[in-house]
Amino acid sequence: MEKTKLTKGIEKISDGVTSGYKKIEDTVVDSYMKIQNGVVKGYTKVEDKFVEKFLTREGESVEEAKKRLKD
Repeated sequence: MEKTKLTKGIEKISDGVTSGYKKIEDTVVDSYMKIQNGVVKGYTKVEDKFVEKFLTREGESVEEAKKRLKD
């Protein structure tokens, strides 16, 4: 069945809209990932400082203290 001009036009519009939504989706996901990574990095810094200041024993590294506390 041959496509009419109307059908071709609708498909072209549909492709354009789909492409636009895909670009928006990619931008939103990328932005979210950047925010998430920043929050996790900030939390890890705070956690490391807290462990270093209050939970490490003399001569013990932060990683060693975290492992000891986990067990």
